[in-house]
Amino acid sequence: MVYAVVRAGGRQEKVEVGTIVTLDRIKADKDGNIQLAAVLLVDGEKITSDSKTLSGVKVTAEVLEDLRGPKIVIQKFKNKTGYKKRQGHRQELTRVKVTTIK
Repeated sequence: MVYAVVRAGGRQEKVEVGTIVTLDRIKADKDGNIQLAAVLLVDGEKITSDSKTLSGVKVTAEVLEDLRGPKIVIQKFKNKTGYKKRQGHRQELTRVKVTTIK
């Protein structure tokens, strides 16, 4: 079993070939692929976490779609002053499918 832990959007995700992951918005190259930086690689019984060795590891993913997350509502209220503020936010996301781990 080969899998890798990759750094993407300030978080780390465990991925295998064929895994579909939702990440923060990432620009793809002209072919619709992206490269993800590996933090850990498990190849059968061998575990690699050395940064020199991991610099040669390439995790390639294909961009499936760009989407937006669920709307969250931010409300602020101060009692007895009449201060109310309401704001919304939707995070920009990208759904990718891991194609190769080399």
